[in-house]
Formats: sequence, structure tokens, C-alpha cells
Amino acid sequence: MSRFHPRFSPTHWAGRNYSLLTAATVITNLGSHGALIAAAFAVIETGGDSGDVGLVAAARTLPLVLFLLIGGAVADRLPRHRVMVAANALNCLSQAAFAVLVLGGEPVLWQMMALTALGGTGQAFFNPASEGMLMSSVSREQAGRAFAFYRMAMHGAGIGGAALGGALVAALGPGWVLAVDAAAFALAGALRAFLDVGHIPRRPPGGGMLRDLLDGWREFTGRSWLWSIVAQFSVVVAVIGAAEAVYGPMVARDELGGAGPWGLVLGAFGAGTVAGAFLMMRWKPRRLLLAGTLCVFPLALPSAALAVPLPIPGLASVMFASGVAIEVFGVAWITALHQEIPEEKFSRVSAYDWFGSIAMVPLATALAGPVEGAVGRSTALWACAALVVLVTAAVLFVPEVRTLTRRSTTEGAGGAGSAGDAGVTEAPAPTGSVKTAEPGKAAEAPPPVPAPTTAPAKAPALAANSLEDVPDPGPAATS
Repeated sequence: MSRFHPRFSPTHWAGRNYSLLTAATVITNLGSHGALIAAAFAVIETGGDSGDVGLVAAARTLPLVLFLLIGGAVADRLPRHRVMVAANALNCLSQAAFAVLVLGGEPVLWQMMALTALGGTGQAFFNPASEGMLMSSVSREQAGRAFAFYRMAMHGAGIGGAALGGALVAALGPGWVLAVDAAAFALAGALRAFLDVGHIPRRPPGGGMLRDLLDGWREFTGRSWLWSIVAQFSVVVAVIGAAEAVYGPMVARDELGGAGPWGLVLGAFGAGTVAGAFLMMRWKPRRLLLAGTLCVFPLALPSAALAVPLPIPGLASVMFASGVAIEVFGVAWITALHQEIPEEKFSRVSAYDWFGSIAMVPLATALAGPVEGAVGRSTALWACAALVVLVTAAVLFVPEVRTLTRRSTTEGAGGAGSAGDAGVTEAPAPTGSVKTAEPGKAAEAPPPVPAPTTAPAKAPALAANSLEDVPDPGPAATS
């Protein structure tokens, strides 16, 4: 059914493109996770309340949702590395302007909202291009291992960036942390400018943006495993977002001792994602989506643990386990996308994945308060846990989710098996669409490739809000 690979040496398979992508992602995640803390404190230091902090966060999310599909079409039409560099330049300029405002005096709320909206717009174009570039840079034989290592590096940088950012905000103030983030985007964009896209086939001339979007939609809806898992994650990411972004801090304040213990709990989740990625560097499950989907069930545990609530050690253990589980899913998901989706449609499918996975998050977080008022916090949290279990059980009724299997390098494939610059010699796989029984989640993941924002992979926890996270909220967002 599956097998472990005890020996692992990244230098044997990590080629130039993959190495550049991983290094750039580490740099941007170090900066962006600290900048998220800095942005919140910048609002607070100007006299803003929690509502103002929420408005600034919403200003980042709205353009992300609005422009994702266009970003996917653009990334499949233009050289992906140029789209990534342009998005990084926009993020660099917006963060630099934000830093100048904070360091220079009293920034106004609308100014902070406008600058974070520019950052969200950059993310909408960056995530699909990043995930498409990542998937085109590894061979099918090494895909699972490469995606796992990439996600482990991304999450590790995110944890370190959040810790370093919090310390720098306390020592120097939020403005300097925002400036460091701007510099990180500039350096990462410079690295991405050296990516080689010569192995990616040139698209024939003709067609327009609408035609590209419709073509991506047909690719997305023509695979039952793809749209069904994205539909599943539209619910999973929404309810987990409500549980951990709205109810979790309230439980921590009332029952667990405040922000300090809650930060420890979220840190345990981050450690779990790193451990899960390390596991998937060695484990290659044969039934990719079955293994991944079974690991979605543990994502119901944090909501249930908050409903009790469990003491800090128990809640931290549950969060660690859920972090491991989401990484198993995330790596399996992006590996399935890499295997099944034609290379020239990577970014468009990724955009539909991201869009479907995060579209319900604003609604869920907005309704969390009224639902708590109507039924009580504990009942609302139990309902969140039940919804995760129900939609995950439902997706197992899709035959392709249960039967899609990992192919060997000698088998035909519908996705891009090209090694590109990955450093592995392999005959290129056909790029035509193949509707075989293979379960996978929607658009290419993340991370961030996750971003996802790509995905690539899907990570439905608070830690996945970075401007550059690709793997992880929903099938795609695992960025």
C-alpha cells in the first residue's frame, strides 16, 4: 500500500529552479509572518481596536478572492517567473510604503487598508504562478519528497519569522519589521528573476482571458476528485477559520489564561506541520487522496478540544496532531495535482482551488459571533467539529478519491511529469488531460507552494495567513 524511504539526500534531486524557489520562499516567510504581527500592532498603536485590526485583515483578503482567477489565467499565459517577480515588487513597494507611514508618524486607517489591499492583490497573482512554477520544477519520481521538503522549509521559516517578528516588534516597533519584510520581498524577487522557464512549452498564440478561464473551469469541473475535494475544503477551511480565529482566542481569554497559552497552542500546530512535512519526505502512500482525505478527520479535534475545553497540554497535543495531519494531506494533494493536471493549466487550476477553498472564510468568520450568541460557544464549536467530519466522510463516497493511485515514472500521466530543472533525468510525460481514477484536491497547491499562497498545500489554521504561504488553507491554500 505504501512504503518508507529511509535515506534522503536533497542534493541528489534538488535542481536550480527548485533550490531558488525554496530559498526565496524561506526568505519571504521569515519576513511576512513577522509583518502580520507588525501590521496588527501598527493599527493598535494608532488607537485602533479589534474592529480596525479586522478591517485591515479583510482589506488583504478581499482582493485576494477577487483577483485569484485572473491571476491564474495570467500565470498560464505569461512566463510564471515574471508574474512572481512583478507580484513580489508590488508587495515590496506596498510594505515599504506601510513602513514609511508607521515610522514617519500617524498612519490613517484607510491608508493602511489600501496598502494591505495592494499586498493581497500581489498575492492573488503570485500564488497560482508560484504553485505552477514549483510543480513544473520537479520530476514525478521525486515530486512527493520535493513538495514535502519545500513545505517543511516554508513552515519552519514561518514559525521562526513569527517568533523573530514578535521580538522585533517589542524591541524596535512595528515600522522596522514592515521595512524588513519589504527588503525580504525585494531579495526573494531578485532570486526568482533567475528562474529558468525554458523547459515549459510555449503556448500557441490566440485566445483571450475569458477563454483561458473557461478552459481552466472545464479542467476543474471535469475531474470529480478535484471539485469534490475543493468543495469539501470550502467548508473545512471556513469552519476551522471561525473556530481558531474567533472562538479560540475567546476560549483562551476566558478559560486558558490569555494570549500566552494561546500562542503556545498555535506554536504546537506549527511544529506539527514541520513534523508532518518531514514524515512525507519519507512516506509515499500509494493511494494519494485516500491517505490525504483520511488525515482531514483529525482537523475536527481542535474545535472539539476548545469546546470542552481541554487544558493547555491536551490542546497543544491536539493542535500538534492536526498540524501533522494537514501536512500529510497537503503533500498528497499537490502530488496528485502534479501527476494529473496538464502542465500548461497548472496555474489556472490552482487559482480555482484557492478560490474555492477560501471563498467562504469571510462569511464564516462574520457569522461566528451571531451563531455563538444564538446557540452558545460550546455548541458552535461542536458544530464546527461535526461539519469537518461530515463533509470529509461525504467526499470518500467519490470513487476517484478512494482509488486514485501514485503512478510510477514509466506509466502515462495527465499532468506534467517533466523534471525541468529538477536535476532528475526523466522522459517528459504527455501533457494531455487524463481523467483517470485519481483523487486529488482542486488546483495545484501550494504552496505556496501554498501558498499558495500554494499551496502550495492547504493549511486551515491561523498560521497560514502569510502573504506568501502557498500550501495550505483548503486544497490549495495549504501558501
